[in-house]
Amino acid sequence: MEIILVRHALPLRREATIGPADPELSDIGHQQARYASDYLRTENINALYTSPMKRAMQTCAPLAQAMNLTPTVVQGIAEWDQNSNEYIPIEELKASNDPRWQAMVAGEWNSDESMEEFSARVIESIEKIIDSHSGDRVAVVCHGGVINSYLAHVLGLPNGQFFYPNYTSIHRIAASQRGHRSVVSVNETSHLRGTGLVMGLFDA
Repeated sequence: MEIILVRHALPLRREATIGPADPELSDIGHQQARYASDYLRTENINALYTSPMKRAMQTCAPLAQAMNLTPTVVQGIAEWDQNSNEYIPIEELKASNDPRWQAMVAGEWNSDESMEEFSARVIESIEKIIDSHSGDRVAVVCHGGVINSYLAHVLGLPNGQFFYPNYTSIHRIAASQRGHRSVVSVNETSHLRGTGLVMGLFDA
């Protein structure tokens, strides 16, 4: 089977909220989500899954409508910052050389669960999806940290965040019933080419 991991689109900046920030998509994010949907709707996707966080669910919505699929919400693919009271797009942190950007570059971890706990729940959740869809093609709308953790698992890398998945980037993994996993593609953003929207972190 093929599992397609899709990072959510660009959310709003949200800081110092009471309780989890859990931002909605920005206007640009809604545009990105529509372009991603237009690109993926041409593929024979058999099932659709999403993180419970608003930015993932709103990214998933156009594709669900286009393909007449009801997304299944999976708590285990929520991002590591799901309980944080702020969300600031990394592009903004990078542009201002914010200390939080420097912390990310240094690989510092700031979550209410350890990196090992986060990776374990992500891997378990995605493997359960794979086990339920022999021979299918499945799309999973999730988060940069989730994508990093699962690809690191497939590639045999240490737990951690080893690359930057762009907003609405597409990552494909082939998964066999015998347990073999192989990365087919990483960070596809061709659906944003020519749209006037930023395609990646280093275009910002």
